[in-house]
Amino acid sequence: MRELAADKIPVAVACRVPGFARRHYYRWLRRPVTEAEITEAHRANALFDAHRDDPEFGYRFLAWEAETAGERMSERTAWRIRRDNAWWSAVGKKRSKHGRRSGPPVHGDLVRREVTAGAVNELWLTDITEHSTSEGKLYLCAVKDAFSGRIVGYSVDSRMQARLAVNALNNAAARRGDVSGCTVHSDRNTSTTEV
Repeated sequence: MRELAADKIPVAVACRVPGFARRHYYRWLRRPVTEAEITEAHRANALFDAHRDDPEFGYRFLAWEAETAGERMSERTAWRIRRDNAWWSAVGKKRSKHGRRSGPPVHGDLVRREVTAGAVNELWLTDITEHSTSEGKLYLCAVKDAFSGRIVGYSVDSRMQARLAVNALNNAAARRGDVSGCTVHSDRNTSTTEV
């Protein structure tokens, strides 16, 4: 506006182009930062300090921490400030990448949710878990014998790919010897296959 005014363009005309009233411009000139914006900045600073100290805290705990630091606010305000600044809890809900979900079952459910076995190497259960470490994520695929309740094979890798499950099954088969006729059940949409 000041540059336009230096070029002899009236403030009324310069305000009309972007579509706001002249009085708002003059009010902004008198006080460019409002009290509400200053209060919001102080609250955001208190929340950020609490989040930096304890990144696993949710917005309720952060609001409480900010209040002990002298910045009182409602939980809803703390949630909104965190959302606007993308300060998420370190143990928050994991979101899938690009909205992808696991695919349909690869095989039918042969065990029909009956995960008990009458003999060793009759039924194996398998699952993959993700573990966060200081050096990145690790994935563990374990194979459990349903009869004995023992882990009969496992595999650890930094990437979750098909070879993780294949290596775990190969490890279990190598340790158990003859496993022909064994049923392997995973939790991926209750898919089951026979070895």
